[in-house]
Amino acid sequence: MPVIAGRSRVATTYGIVAASQPLAARAGVQILERGGNAVDAAIAANAVLGVTEPQSNGIGGDLFAMVYEAKTGRLHGLNASGWAPRALTPRLLASRGITSMPQNGVHSVTVPGAVAGWEALRARLGRLPLAVLLAPAIRYADEGFPLTDVIAAHWAALTDKLAAESSAAAVYLPNGRAPRGGELFRNRDLAAALTAIATGGPAAFYDGPIASAIVTAVRARDGVLDLDDLREFEPEWVEPISTSYRGWTVYELPPNTQGIAALLMLNLMEQFPLGEYGFHSTRALHVMIEAKKLAYADMLRYVGDQRFATTDVAALLSKSAARARAMKIDAARAAMDVQPSALAGVTTSVGTDTVYLCAIDRDGNIASLIQSIYEGFGTAIVPGGTGFSLHSRGGLFTLEPDHANRLAPRKRPLHTIIPAFMEKDEVRIGFGIMGAFNQAQAHAQFVANVVDYGMDIQQALEAGRFTKPTFAGADVYVEALVPEEARAGLAALGHDVTTVPPRSGIFGHGQAVMSDGHGVHFGASEPRHDGAAIPEAPPT
Repeated sequence: MPVIAGRSRVATTYGIVAASQPLAARAGVQILERGGNAVDAAIAANAVLGVTEPQSNGIGGDLFAMVYEAKTGRLHGLNASGWAPRALTPRLLASRGITSMPQNGVHSVTVPGAVAGWEALRARLGRLPLAVLLAPAIRYADEGFPLTDVIAAHWAALTDKLAAESSAAAVYLPNGRAPRGGELFRNRDLAAALTAIATGGPAAFYDGPIASAIVTAVRARDGVLDLDDLREFEPEWVEPISTSYRGWTVYELPPNTQGIAALLMLNLMEQFPLGEYGFHSTRALHVMIEAKKLAYADMLRYVGDQRFATTDVAALLSKSAARARAMKIDAARAAMDVQPSALAGVTTSVGTDTVYLCAIDRDGNIASLIQSIYEGFGTAIVPGGTGFSLHSRGGLFTLEPDHANRLAPRKRPLHTIIPAFMEKDEVRIGFGIMGAFNQAQAHAQFVANVVDYGMDIQQALEAGRFTKPTFAGADVYVEALVPEEARAGLAALGHDVTTVPPRSGIFGHGQAVMSDGHGVHFGASEPRHDGAAIPEAPPT
């Protein structure tokens, strides 16, 4: 095999939960062992991650999910991303001297969609009540938990940001500093908020004391979010979009997410015999990097909230379009500039501030779920008495006129976070790799590892990756796991290669679960983070 993984994939005939923190994965498994299904397990794991990895996710952020229903063969998509306040407009920002979309602060706060997303998933596809699903998270928040090492390092790196916002410092810097790896951290305000949601459902978040605390925190900082913005929000069930890749079907969620970029990359990569070029060969990596540039250029130009500006997904994903666009890839030279001419308001990022998790149950149902508060600790605005930070997802709007992603009232911004799913014959794989604009390009590399190079899901996650966080130029980060010969070959083609040590957060981190279609289930969690894939125990 081209990759010898540091870990073996987990295998069982029962369920598996894979998450970036073992306590979260174990909480999901506990739910499976109590009779819950993959959806229930995913919600429970996500709730715990909001407690144990708060710099990356929580109830102040958004959520997307895909759920494969084994009995019917149907794949469901959920968009639980929140909208901008009704009063937040480009004109309002201009009146305050703001000419480009704020990347943080109060005007980057959009309505958090995660709690509504939990309930939508549970009500349609789950089995157990919200009170049962949130119980592990409530206990960890109330009693405390020891920080894992990678999370502690990320947390500590954000000390200055937290210290600059008193509401965040009071919660996340106990004793005036970030908790260290192995130290206990408690968040009893968050335990109380989760308890209210467990007993009162989404209404406890979007109406009542929690909603009032959110609005009060935003208004105190001259923001314009109001109670109606929260009360009237609802998540949206959507049809996943897909493309074929050498006999496999790969699914992403439609715009307003960047998922289409992964599919566009795959369509371009399919025009070249990557398997013949060889794993981690200069030729294969060059094609993939150049495909990334072209795919992201289209994504940035055309992706926005489909309730405001419809993207012609079918035209973008047509194979004829891919054949024509692939001709722009020069086998002898890295392109310097393929993005659309106007990118105002869209920033580059390789952040580590998202969580991806997945679950498979004994019946073969699969939940692929991603959740985020965007940049580290989001805005670091913590509504009084709630124990969670509001996200900064509105920073991904643009103020550019006539752009699909231009800020507008009750509009959802371009979203980087994307869950994924792929299938061929009887095999089903739920997977995801977080990391801001790293995500779509990492998804395409994972698919190529499985399809072109015959890797199992653990090997496909662990294999060395590249990431290009910018949209212009020839700069690219390449992990040191990629052979030096290939990196030198890329430099000779004009790529501005920066070699990054193995297991860096720059390349994101992911999880995967798989059903072979014959009753055996597999799970994988890569070693770039603290995560684990944990199997369900058989009934006793």
